[in-house]
Amino acid sequence: MHPSTPEQQPFIYKLTIYLVGFLLFCEWLRPMEAVTATNDVTIFFIYAAFCFFLSFLQVQWWISMPLKFLGLAFILDGMYVAETIFSRSWFAVVYEQIAFNIQMMISQEWWQMTPFFRSLLFLILLWLMSYLLYYWFIVARRMFLFVFMTIIYITVLDTFTIYDGQWAIIRTFVLAMVALGLTSLARELDKESIAPVWLKRLHVWAVPLIGLILFSAAAAYASPKLEPQWPDPVPYLQNATGGGSGGGVVQKVGYGEDDSRLGGGFVQDDTPVFRATADGDRYWRIESKDRYTGKGWEDTLAEPTTVTSPDNLNYSTYTDDVEVEEQTAFIEMASQASFQKLVYPYGIQNLEATQPDTRLRLHENTGEIDTLRGDSPAKLNQYAVNYDFPSFEYNQLREANSEDPQEIREQYLQLPENLPNRVRNLASQIVRDEDNRYDRAKAVESYFSSNGFEYSTTDIPVPRDNQDYVDQFLFESQIGYCDNFSTSMVVLLRSEGIPARWVKGFTSGERIDSQTTAFSDDEIQNVYQVTSSNAHSWVEVYFPDVGWVPFEPTKGFTNNADFYTDVDTDEDEAAALDTPEETPAEDQLGNPQGIQDEQASDEAGGAAGATDRNYTWLYVLGGLLLVAGTVLFFKRYKWMSWLLLRRYRKGGSVDTYEQAYQHLLKVLDHKGFKRNSDQTLREYAHHVDRHFQSNEMRQLTHHYERLLYRNDRQELPWTKITELWENLIKKALS
Repeated sequence: MHPSTPEQQPFIYKLTIYLVGFLLFCEWLRPMEAVTATNDVTIFFIYAAFCFFLSFLQVQWWISMPLKFLGLAFILDGMYVAETIFSRSWFAVVYEQIAFNIQMMISQEWWQMTPFFRSLLFLILLWLMSYLLYYWFIVARRMFLFVFMTIIYITVLDTFTIYDGQWAIIRTFVLAMVALGLTSLARELDKESIAPVWLKRLHVWAVPLIGLILFSAAAAYASPKLEPQWPDPVPYLQNATGGGSGGGVVQKVGYGEDDSRLGGGFVQDDTPVFRATADGDRYWRIESKDRYTGKGWEDTLAEPTTVTSPDNLNYSTYTDDVEVEEQTAFIEMASQASFQKLVYPYGIQNLEATQPDTRLRLHENTGEIDTLRGDSPAKLNQYAVNYDFPSFEYNQLREANSEDPQEIREQYLQLPENLPNRVRNLASQIVRDEDNRYDRAKAVESYFSSNGFEYSTTDIPVPRDNQDYVDQFLFESQIGYCDNFSTSMVVLLRSEGIPARWVKGFTSGERIDSQTTAFSDDEIQNVYQVTSSNAHSWVEVYFPDVGWVPFEPTKGFTNNADFYTDVDTDEDEAAALDTPEETPAEDQLGNPQGIQDEQASDEAGGAAGATDRNYTWLYVLGGLLLVAGTVLFFKRYKWMSWLLLRRYRKGGSVDTYEQAYQHLLKVLDHKGFKRNSDQTLREYAHHVDRHFQSNEMRQLTHHYERLLYRNDRQELPWTKITELWENLIKKALS
C-alpha cells in the first residue's frame, strides 16, 4: 500500500506535525544569543515563522519568493541600512556590501565578513530550511533523524559552551514524543488502509498519546538523577590543545552587561572591538556597578539619566582640586562591535562625532553613556574625545579625611547580610597597620600579589548555591581573573567602611602603530588595537575632596592612572611610591584576559616544557595517521581487491562471489568503464571484453547470471571463476 500524499493527509495532522517541527527548529535558534555575538534573535524567529507559514500554505513559488525576499529586505534595512529602502542609494549600499564580502570570501579572509552579509546568509538559510523541513515533515514523514540531530546539537552546546540546555532537552523530548507518535500512527493507518475518518474519534488516540507523553516527562523529571558517570570531556580537550583544564562554566570573553553570576573560565576571543589613537596607555571606561549580591554585581543606580549633545558631555569622576592635562583621543569602533555604549578615558569632556543626529544619554551615577541616533539607540562608529587626564597627588590622597557624604555611604558601602565573617576579619588584618585611606586601599590592592594568588582564565570554579563568590576566591581557590580580584578588593574595602565601586571596560590593548594626528596639533600618538580579550574590570575608591580614584588589584596588571608627589616629598619615598608592586611581562600588556599563569619556579617552567614535549608525539602520530588514511583512500581498490582475493582462495562461497563481482563493477567504473542505466550486464560485458580483447568478462558474467537467476550454487567452477576475476582486476588496475 502506498503512503498517502500530502494532499490526502488530514489538515489537522499536517498542522500539528508541522507546528511541532517548527518548535523543534526553534531549539536550533535559541542558543545563538549565548554562543555567538548575536544580541537579539527575535527577528530571526519572526522571519523563520514567516517562511514556514508560507511553505505550509504551499503558496505558488512566484508569490512566495517575492514575499520572502521583501521580508528579508525589510529586516536587513532595519538592522543595517540607514538609506530609504529600495532607493538608489539603498541598492548602492547593498551592492557595496555584497561585492566587498564576496571579495573577502574569494581571498578566504572570512573574519572580514560584515554583520550585514552574515545576517543575509543566515536569513537565506532560514528561507531554504522552510522548504526542506516541509518535505521532511509532511511529505517524507521522517521526523526521527531531525529529532536525533536536535538532541545531539543541544547536548554538544550544553557540554562545550555556556548555553544551558536543561530545559531545551525537556522541551525537545516532549516535542519529539508528539512528533514520533503522530508519524508512527499515520504510517500504521496507511499500512492498514484506514481512511481519515479516524479524526472523528480524535480522543481515542489523542488521549493515550498525551497521557503517555505527560507521564513519561513527569517521571523523567521527578526521578532521582545520578551524578556524572564519566569525566567532563572539556578539561581533557582543553589540555590536549594546550588550553589548560577548565573548571565550572566556560564563558566567551568580552564585554557583557549581565554580571549577576560571576565565576567560571573564559574562552579567548581576539575579535577587534575598537581602535584607539591616544597619547599613551589608557583604561577605557564603560560603567560601574554598586550592589554586590554574593554571586556577582547588579546596577541599582541606573537613574537619573541626562540626554545631551556630544559637545556638552562634561562627565568627571574627580573634583576640580585634581591636576589635569588636556588631551584628545580618537576612537574607531570595529564592525564586529555591537554594543551601543561609549568607551571613554577618565576625564571626558566632550566628543567630536562624525555621525549626524548623535546624542548621548548619561547615567549620572554609573558613568554609563548610551549612544543615540535621535531618540533610538545606535552604534557610534567613530569619534574624537576631548578629555582632562587626571594626575593624583600622593599627599592629597593620604591627607583626605573620612567624612564621606551620606549619599556615598548609602550607595557604596553595601554588602550582603550573609557575607562570611572571615572576609571581614581578613580585611581588618590587611589594613591594621595603616592610618589613612590611601595606604589602606594600597594594602588591599597589593595583598593579592604576595599571598599566593594566581591569574588564570581557566580552571575557575563557580560558587555553589550557598557559597559567596569573594569568600571562595580569598580562602579556597585563590585563582581567577580580573573579576575575582576587583570584586574581592571592593568587598574588603567596604568591610572597613571605605566606599568603593566595581568598574568595567577595556584596557589599553596592543600598540600596533604610531601616527601624526590632526586633532592633536599634529603630535605623534600611539595606535592601539583593543579586542574582546582586553575586556577588564578594576576598582574605584572614593576620597573626599578628590573623587573616585582608580586602583588595579589584578595580579599581573599595572594601574594606568597617573600619580605624583610634590617636590617637598623625599625623593626616595617618591621613587618607592612610583614603583609598582609587580611589573607584568611585556607580552601581558594589552591582553588582560589572555595573561597566562606565572611560573613560580624553574621546576614549574620545566614541567610546562615537558608537557609540551608530551604532546609532540600526539601531533606526530596524528600526522602519520592522516597520511596513512590518505594513502589507504587513494589505494582502496587495490587493497580491497587483495582482501577479496584472499577470501576467494580460502574457499569460494556464493556471498563472496556476489561481493567480488560487485566490487569488480566498481573498479571498472572507477577506471572509466561506465555502465549505462539501460545497459544489461551482458552488453556491458561485451563492451569490457572489446577493450581488453578477451572474453573473460562475458564468462564471469555468465556464471554470475546463473547464480543470480537460476540459483545454481553447486556446479559453479570456483577455481575458474577466481582466475577470471583475478585477471580482470589486474587488467583494470594496471
